[in-house]
Amino acid sequence: MEYKKYLPLGSVVLLKGGKKRLMITGFCIITGNDKDGMFDYCGCLYPEGSVSSEKMALFNHDQIKKIYAIGFSDDEEKEFKKKLDEMVKKEI
Repeated sequence: MEYKKYLPLGSVVLLKGGKKRLMITGFCIITGNDKDGMFDYCGCLYPEGSVSSEKMALFNHDQIKKIYAIGFSDDEEKEFKKKLDEMVKKEI
């Protein structure tokens, strides 16, 4: 099954060229002062979790090679994703 961005929090993925899995912990992280520095996701090493704010991974959906697990999804999460999509489309 093909998943569109954004995967639910807690999803575990492997990036292209990666050797270590990541768990998604957030969305639309902006580096710098403009949206050109925006990443679809932030994540931490799996299974270690967040050990330091300096060890956060930033990546985009198209960098994902394999999805190992899909995080929890309910109506609240689905409504959030709709709002997130609308917000991102306005910024582009």
